[in-house]
Amino acid sequence: MEKRAVFRAGSLAYLLILPQLLLVFVFFYWPTGAALYWAFTLEMPWGGGNQWVGLENFSAVLNDAKYWSSVAASCVFAFAATALALAQALVLALFVDRQLRGSKSFRSFYVWPYAVAAPAVSLAFRFIFAPETGLVAFVNQWWPGLWNPSINGAQAMTLVVLCFAWKWIGYNFIFLLAALQSIPRALTEASAMDGAGPLRRMLDIQLPLLTPTFLFLLVINLTESFVGADSFGIVDILTEGGPANATNLLVYKIYSDGFKALDYSGAAAQSIILMLLVMVLTFIQFRWVERRVHYK
Repeated sequence: MEKRAVFRAGSLAYLLILPQLLLVFVFFYWPTGAALYWAFTLEMPWGGGNQWVGLENFSAVLNDAKYWSSVAASCVFAFAATALALAQALVLALFVDRQLRGSKSFRSFYVWPYAVAAPAVSLAFRFIFAPETGLVAFVNQWWPGLWNPSINGAQAMTLVVLCFAWKWIGYNFIFLLAALQSIPRALTEASAMDGAGPLRRMLDIQLPLLTPTFLFLLVINLTESFVGADSFGIVDILTEGGPANATNLLVYKIYSDGFKALDYSGAAAQSIILMLLVMVLTFIQFRWVERRVHYK
């Protein structure tokens, strides 16, 4: 017979959830409320009060050409990094799921990149892809100036996309491998007996059954790409938003305007717009992308 513990004092339940409620309030509701207040007021850079300005901060942000350039850069980064991270993780998960030689040892190695902090990963990529002394510097010996992300915006964006995708491969790999291993072996074995090769089995059986996991990872990866600490840390170490604002993502622009330019009101307005953008993007994914999801 199952034994259950009954707590007659209702105050105990509130005491147990109090630490979590405090964390949520201090690190979510309080900053969100402050950002909403600052977005509709003009905050003085060095203190001394504020002035209610209504929607002027939002108007200034939306009429700024640099802001829309940052929006475009964020969209390119988010979709390119997410697609690359998911594609590479899927390939690795498929090979490990087939239990090829050495797959058990590689299973743990593939997860390690996600455990490394974004600044550490960025610092490693900065040295590896340095145009003067990095491991890819030999290309500049053949063709001087061919690789230099410090002055080429497209190359700088490519570098931050590669860095983010490399870090998130391990996270995506865990979920995709678990989803692959949950597919009944009888399905793939029956299709193999009917003459379907590995590619055909992947396209017709495995990928349709992986769509719920893909939807979850798509939402998580895109959200992290727009507002995550990893994207901020990568840009801050690798490019600092340059060259010529080519990698000045929204999350980094908010930091630059708020903490470097001391434009608290403008940064708060940008953070509210970014939050709404992520909410709309998530709604679109659940509203239209989920239609293609095949649940078991």
